[in-house]
Parts: sequence; C-alpha cells; structure tokens
Amino acid sequence: MKKSSKTIIRDRHRRLLSLIKDQWFRLFLAMVSMLVIAFANSAIPFLIKPVIDDIFINKDAKMLRLIPLAVITIYLLRGLATYWQEYLMNYVGQNVIRRLRNRLYDRIQDLPIAFFQRKKTGVLMSRVTNDVNVINHMVSSAVTGSLRDLFTVVGLTIVIFYRDWKMALIAIVVLPMAWFPIIALGRKVRRITTNAQEAMADFTAYLHETFAGNKIIKAFGMEAHEKKQFFKKTLNLFKLEVKTIRFRALSSPVMEFLGGFGVAIVIWYGGSKVISGVSSPGTFFSFMGAVIMLYGPVKKLSKLNNIVQQGLAGVDRVFDILEAESDIQESSNPVVFKRGPHRVVFNNVYFKYDDIMILKNINMDVRAGEILAFVGMSGGGKTSLVNLIPRFYDVSEGAVLIDGIDIRDASISSIRDQIAVVTQEPILFNDTIRNNIAYGNQHASDEDIENAARAAYAHEFIQSFPDGLDTMVGELGGRLSGGEKQRICIARALLKDAPILILDEATSSLDAESETLVQKALENLMEGRTTFVIAHRLSTVAYADNIAVVVDGRIVEEGKHEELMAQKGEYFKLYQMQFNSSNSKQTPVGFGVKKYKEPQKNPPKIV
Repeated sequence: MKKSSKTIIRDRHRRLLSLIKDQWFRLFLAMVSMLVIAFANSAIPFLIKPVIDDIFINKDAKMLRLIPLAVITIYLLRGLATYWQEYLMNYVGQNVIRRLRNRLYDRIQDLPIAFFQRKKTGVLMSRVTNDVNVINHMVSSAVTGSLRDLFTVVGLTIVIFYRDWKMALIAIVVLPMAWFPIIALGRKVRRITTNAQEAMADFTAYLHETFAGNKIIKAFGMEAHEKKQFFKKTLNLFKLEVKTIRFRALSSPVMEFLGGFGVAIVIWYGGSKVISGVSSPGTFFSFMGAVIMLYGPVKKLSKLNNIVQQGLAGVDRVFDILEAESDIQESSNPVVFKRGPHRVVFNNVYFKYDDIMILKNINMDVRAGEILAFVGMSGGGKTSLVNLIPRFYDVSEGAVLIDGIDIRDASISSIRDQIAVVTQEPILFNDTIRNNIAYGNQHASDEDIENAARAAYAHEFIQSFPDGLDTMVGELGGRLSGGEKQRICIARALLKDAPILILDEATSSLDAESETLVQKALENLMEGRTTFVIAHRLSTVAYADNIAVVVDGRIVEEGKHEELMAQKGEYFKLYQMQFNSSNSKQTPVGFGVKKYKEPQKNPPKIV
C-alpha cells in the first residue's frame, strides 16, 4: 500500500529525530542547563517584589545585603548554564548534520549512473551544502531556542500565577489568539522556502556549468549572454528571498501588538488594585516584570516557527535523495567472482532507457583473452552496450553472463573488481599523479606505480616534472595535456590489473603523436585480458579478434577485419568513408561542414 504524503513527512521527521536522540546524554545536560536558565530568568522578576517592598518601602538593611548577593548568584548561574547549553546543543546539531551529510553522500555514491544523468551536479551539491545547512540552523538554533524559551515561559508563568492568578489569566488570554496567524504565516514560509531552495539548487548548477565551461563561453563570445542569464537567476532568487522575509517579518508585529494589548490591560487592572490598596507596588512591578519578560520568549517562539518550517522544507529535499531507489539492485545471495580469465556472453540482450529501446537482440560470445571491437556511427548504442557489463545499467530483456553466471545474480562490487575502464574523456582527480594512478589499487607500492607508469609510456613525462609522481594534476587534470592525462588513466587501469578491460574511444580525441604513444600503452594494457574496444578510427581495431558493427542498436555484421572488408557491407562503407576522408584535401560535403572563406576586405553594409 502506497504511503500518503503526510505519512512520508512524519516518517522523515521521526528519522531525523532518531539522529538527535542518539545524543541523549548531551541533550540531557543541555536540558539541565536550559532549566537553570529558565530558573534564573524566572527568579529575576520574582526578586522585584522584595527589592521594592522590603528595601525601598520598608527600608530593610538585611535584605539590602542579601538581595544583591542573590542577583549576582543568579546571573553567574545563568551565564554558566547559557555557555553549556549553547556548546552542547550546537555540538549535537553539528554532529547530526555531519551524519546526515555522510548518509546523503553515501546514498548519492550508491545510486546508478542513470540517476546522475537525470540530476544536475550543481543540484546535488546544493543538497549536501545548502539544504543541510538549513537543517543545521533548525536543529542547532531553533530546537535549542524553542526548548530554552519554553522552559522560561513555564517558569515565568508560575511566577505571575503565584503573584496574582486573576491578573495572570488576563495577561495570557491573548496568547492563544496570536498563534492562529503565526501558524498560517509559517505554512506560507515553508512553501516559499521550498521554492527558494529549488532556485538555489538551480543557481548552484548554473554556476558549476559556466565555471566548468568557461573556455567555450569565451571562445564563442557568450560572456554577455551568460551574465544576463546569471542576473535573471539572481533576480528570481532575490524575489523568493524577499517573499520569505516579508512573511517572516509579519509574525513579530503580530506578537508585538497582542503583547502590548495584554500589557495595557494588566497595567489598568493591576494599577487599579494598587490604588485601591488591595495589592502592593512590589507585587505589581514583580508581576509586570514577569509579564514583560514572558512576551519576549513567546515572541521568539513565533519566529522559531519560521525557522522550523524552513528546516522541514530542507528535510524533505534531503530525504528525497536518501529515499531514492536504485535501478540496480543487489541479489539477496550474490555470487562473488574471483580474479582470473573471464568469458563474457550477451544472450538476446535488449536495453531500454527512458522508454526508448537502445539495444535490440544482441548476441555475442567473447572468450577469455579475446579482443572484441565495436564500430559504427555515433548514437548507435556502442557505449550503452559495454555499460551493461559493469552493471552501470541493467538489461531490459535477456542477460549478460560472465562465466555462465547472470551478472544480476553476482555481487556488484565483485563484478566491478574484474573490470578496468578507460574512457574517451580522461577523468583525473585534483590530487597527485601517484594517487591518481593508484586510485583503483590503494595498497600499491611505489615500484608497482612506477612500473604501471612505464608500461603506459607515462614515466618519461612524469619524471620531467620537478615533483615527479607527487605533482598535482589540477582540477580534472587541467595541468596535463590530453595525451598525458590519457596515459595516466591507462596506468591506473594497468595497476588495477583487472581481467576484463573496456576501452571507450580511448584515442579518438588525441593528436597523431599522442595517439601513437597511447596506442602502444593500450597494447600493453590489453595483453592477456578480455577486452571490449569502442573505436571511431577503424584503423585502430584491425588487430581485434572480432569486430561487431552496431547500427541503430543492432549488430548487423560480425567478423575479422579482412572478412568484413571482403563482405563489402556496412564495415566496408565505414572504412571507405574514413579512408577517403583522411586522404581528401577538402572536407566531404556529406559531413555538413561549411568550407572556410576569407573575409571580404569591404563587406557590404547591413541595412
């Protein structure tokens, strides 16, 4: 049975509370500190009566000595309690946020690649930073403030009822009236805050894209356009923030007016009792002091409602990620693959993504140590096909088998432990060359790392850097050339020493000199491994044991280079197209690229 939205929200709040309850001892000490603060706040107006009646009216010298000592003690206790309450509650809040961030990152990392393709990177970053910070504010500030102020309200209420229960009833009768507008305003704040947090996530995503793509922005002269888009987003965010401020600001005037109304009635009623002699001035001022102090924490509680509503909106957005279900499910009793040669079979495989059938009726048998190359035009489904092997996606029909075992029945970690991947776009982390090479084998020795670098033809250029293997590569390897980055990636794959290798157009973006070196490195990498190669340049796959031509998600031809050339089918056409293109001085018309023309010296004026 599907849960209702209210049930889901309640479950989320309970899960958040469970993180808070784990810190019960610190919470207990913080509560004791809050009770001390409430006692101190209540004692201050309580002492007003003896100050006025005993010292100023009765001129009692003994009370003149005792009451100042009592005041000093009260303020000392309140100061110490305030320190410990602030420290303990913020410790609890920060610890909860740390654990929540850990859970969020842990969950995001476990979600499949399809999830990352649907979500913008900046949006996910906003969940971990901005939304969790909003929750942090709610936990460490709002919860702390609400408990402290609640205890103070209880203490002061006891004081005013002790002094004059009739006046106390008059003073607090207006408080319930104030909560109705406060609750309504809180709902508005929560709704607008949700929209503001979504706008902030979009804003973060936009920043990430424009900073990462800054070279393209400059190359195409789009700075003015991107600035205009940025200004639109900041204006939208500004409008939402102003709306939130407007509704938050309304709660304070409501409480101010109703509080003033209550105080006015108390002054009229209490003053009349003092004039008539029924009550003493000390009792009246003690009562008034408690009432004035009472409205302070009540007003703060009304503001805290807004902070809580903002925090709950953040909770919903964070738990949307925590509760996201993965399309890739682990078997309840998974088979664990061991290192060694593997045979990979595609058995009547179909694959659908977003209701579009990408692969249809794929049947392949790749024996251990063989090299299978996939060729074909872009968009044919080659990358989707190899992405099924490490279970980046799952088949829609049929099965992918490793050594006769359906990979859906195997441990995901053990499957991926058997596979090394080198992609067209070399992905490096902002770390040292050493740590990037050892990324898939954290326990590798320096000798192993160096040997992998040599086999990848990377050792020579690494040694040319002053820091050698300890050279920082920069964000996404920005301090290295394309060929250097790719050779580091190959060294990383070599060091992992996985029996199955996937090369996804690993040389297509390189110049001729870099490609030659990378191709030599790849030959070392492929030796003795079951290898799947996606190639754009057909000249680089002539050595393959088997070549599969993929067209529109189907394998239309299969065989060795010589066999496929002899058939004069799709492979032959592709080869001829590339051969003619590489030997032609002009770009073929069919490629849709306009021939460059020199600009005219006196171009016509545009009217």
